[in-house]
Amino acid sequence: MGKQRVPDLYRAPFPLYSIKVDPKTGLVITAGGGGASKTGIKNAVHFLDLQLVGEHQYSASLLHSHDTDTRATMNLAVGNGVIAAGQDGTCCLMRFKHCTQKEGGKAAAKDGNSMQQGNARRRAGKGDKGGQDGAAASGDMSDMKDETAHISVTGLAEVQSDLNPQDPLQKVVRFSPDLSLLLTGGTDGYIRVWEFPSLKKKFDFKVHEGEIEDLDMSPGNKHLVTVGRDFACSVWSGNQLAMGLKWNETMPQIAEKTYRYMACRFGKVEDQKDALRLYTVQIPHKRDRKPPPCYLTKWDGKSFLPMLTAPCGAESSPAWLLTAPCGAEVISSLAVSDSGTFLGLGTVTGSVAIYIAFSLQKLYYVQESHGIVVTDLAFLPDSLKGRNIKGNNETAMLSVAVDSRCQVHTVPNRRSFPIWLVLFFCGLMVVGIVLLLQYLFPGFI
Repeated sequence: MGKQRVPDLYRAPFPLYSIKVDPKTGLVITAGGGGASKTGIKNAVHFLDLQLVGEHQYSASLLHSHDTDTRATMNLAVGNGVIAAGQDGTCCLMRFKHCTQKEGGKAAAKDGNSMQQGNARRRAGKGDKGGQDGAAASGDMSDMKDETAHISVTGLAEVQSDLNPQDPLQKVVRFSPDLSLLLTGGTDGYIRVWEFPSLKKKFDFKVHEGEIEDLDMSPGNKHLVTVGRDFACSVWSGNQLAMGLKWNETMPQIAEKTYRYMACRFGKVEDQKDALRLYTVQIPHKRDRKPPPCYLTKWDGKSFLPMLTAPCGAESSPAWLLTAPCGAEVISSLAVSDSGTFLGLGTVTGSVAIYIAFSLQKLYYVQESHGIVVTDLAFLPDSLKGRNIKGNNETAMLSVAVDSRCQVHTVPNRRSFPIWLVLFFCGLMVVGIVLLLQYLFPGFI
């Protein structure tokens, strides 16, 4: 796919920096804002109801807007009904509950944002009548059933996640795969690990000189991988350095410190239960007018040996998969699907791409789908409470950007023929060839 217009799934009244899909409820949670500047741009976390319309299309409506005062949420992690939100140099933990209006009536009364939630639902163009009914339900219509979806948000705690004396900023937050740990990294180069949900600090150690760009933890909490602006990608066991990764050891033509790591993610391997992969993105350290291509590297997630490296551009894909190259766009975000089958990439120029994890080949690409830098990506779960949320798509991925837009990118299922039909046509071909030979050479059989 080349340069084209992808319809907006949702547009917020502020820049969007992060997006996540709650694996239990299917809620789409996105956040951002204008920060502390007095521009009138609000700061909030938005909860969206995502619905499949037909086989390939989606719609989204705003269920609830949670105001975050003067602090914009720059990064999010979601686990077990809890949001960990990076706001300036702190990590703010909030519990959310998704229920019907009747179930959440009492909770709504305690939630300072309940009135804002009702207004937000009406602004979304859905539930106007439901909002009026909900108001009436507090009076003489309290026995009537109101199935309007309701989100209640409760603040739990805040922890100081970055101690940079000049400009503290949390840049990344993750829950461990088993949800027993909360991990944060920021501009001071320190990783801070808290036990969850007690928030008792477990580790606090320096991993990079300067800013931390990304981090991820392997299943079983065995290894922590961190990426910094100091050109390093490090593997940690607890708070002890296990090894440093060198993606360009087999590429002598690339000089040292020409590239730096930008992102890292662990991913499963489809149909291989015990296998694990690590994916990293390398981007040019210097911004040139004609920058060299970025690179994707696939590692064995247990031995951390490099398995495959490919440039993120036309060079990485066969011609039949592309109608337009993405050139040397600089990667800004990375995501891995739950099954580990697909990788998602966003760029600083607003382009969005989906790659096949096995071969690192580009499967989907839209040039400048957003008007500016893509800040986060999230794949939809393969299934949700027994229902197929992907529709007739091989995969579906959400993207958000500073242009305030949320978009959905789908890869339709490739058409396949039943095996019996293939065998039938093969049989017809064999019979046809035999008859042709019999006609050309009488007595052949």
